[in-house]
Amino acid sequence: MRSVRARAALGATVVVAVALIGAGLAVLLVLRANLTDQAGLQAEVVAREVAGQLALDVPYDRLETHDEEDHPVQVTDEDGRAVAVSKDLEAISGTGTDQVAPVPSPAAGGATGSGRDDGDDDDDGDDSSSGRGGDDRAPGRGEVDSGEPDFGNGTATVDGDTADYRFASVRATTSAGVTLTVHAGAPLAAEQEAVGSVRGAMLTGLPLLLLVVAGVTWLVTRRALRPVEGIRREMAAITASEDLSRRVPEPGSRDEIARLARTTNETLTALEGSVDRQRRFVADASHELRSPIASLRTQLEVGAAHPELLDVPGAVADTVRLQALATDLLLLARLDAGERPGRTTLDLGALVREEVAQRTGGRMVPTVSVPDSGVFEVAGSRGQLARVIGNLLDNAERHARSAVTVSVRSGRGGVVVAVTDDGAGVPPEERERIFERFARLDDARSRDEGGAGLGLAIARDVAVRHGGRLSVDGAREGGARFELWLPPAG
Repeated sequence: MRSVRARAALGATVVVAVALIGAGLAVLLVLRANLTDQAGLQAEVVAREVAGQLALDVPYDRLETHDEEDHPVQVTDEDGRAVAVSKDLEAISGTGTDQVAPVPSPAAGGATGSGRDDGDDDDDGDDSSSGRGGDDRAPGRGEVDSGEPDFGNGTATVDGDTADYRFASVRATTSAGVTLTVHAGAPLAAEQEAVGSVRGAMLTGLPLLLLVVAGVTWLVTRRALRPVEGIRREMAAITASEDLSRRVPEPGSRDEIARLARTTNETLTALEGSVDRQRRFVADASHELRSPIASLRTQLEVGAAHPELLDVPGAVADTVRLQALATDLLLLARLDAGERPGRTTLDLGALVREEVAQRTGGRMVPTVSVPDSGVFEVAGSRGQLARVIGNLLDNAERHARSAVTVSVRSGRGGVVVAVTDDGAGVPPEERERIFERFARLDDARSRDEGGAGLGLAIARDVAVRHGGRLSVDGAREGGARFELWLPPAG
């Protein structure tokens, strides 16, 4: 199934079906157990009633049972022979013996016969009401087993009707020491009927309920996924039109789909900005490359036509400028590609001293302030970090009037390198823009003939790749103060 709605509806239906089947089986088992226990209790009551009569030495043919059609009774002796059965009992199973014809039991001390035969009427004498058949003996002193009776299921045929019964077996001992077992049954028809009715209701209602669950799940899922379809259509349209300014619709809900739409729009915004920056970058790079290439071509063409007019120093300067620009563009491309810096541990203070020492022949020599005690170790690429320090020094020297100061210290949980000049400074509203690629202030364009506006952009990108920060602020001397923060090594 390729449809989320179909899979969701099928999954919900299967889960509900399993749950309902499990619950239904549990209900049926509990119902059957309860009704079976009730039938067993009824059978136990009848069995103990008959056992009580046997304990009082009531003759077998005088045993009284109530509802003989619903509660068949069979009495067996120690040898498992049936010595008494209830009226109209034609067949029985589940009691240990299937005998329904009483056999003589000499040890019983009473007449044998099927209980309540037609010939055993109450016209034997006035003392029949005692339940002892005119016997003048003193009452017996037998006993009934008070333990838990034995239960079992079986069948019995009473007056031509065969049914299932729950049998309870209770032992009784007569005054003569004869142990008899009374098997009394209670019908399981009510249990079977109830279980059958519940089972039928479940079998009828389960498919209908599952159909309702599947339909409701389908509709709810369809409604819930409707915004997703709108997002998909809009994304397809954006892909076809290549118009990154379009946005997907955001539903008014606060659920996962709304968050997905917002995240998608944020991604489109970031992608649009990235594409715009890439386009500007290509345009600016083309512009920056055009000037030195055109100048170099002009000089070479003039030199080819008039060798005495060839400006070799100018051609070399343009070539160096092209080489520096190509190097900067290559480094930016590597940074954009996600190249990870090395993890070499280095002393940032020593690196600053080395970079300053290479500038002895420049317009001005920066003043270095690095404590003699303490090691300012950071982890990263030595070449890239040296490039950052060099770019900051180049920028400070181009804009300083008379002094450039460099300091290294520990601070804010890391190492801080500050480069300060006494120039005109950077206006607050321009302090973030100067870190953009090819971004230069108007006065910088008139004074900086060689810069392409990539130095500070490269410095910030390298700082960020090393887990650090690069920011600019006003200096006390009135110029600009650039601060590079890097996390410590370790």
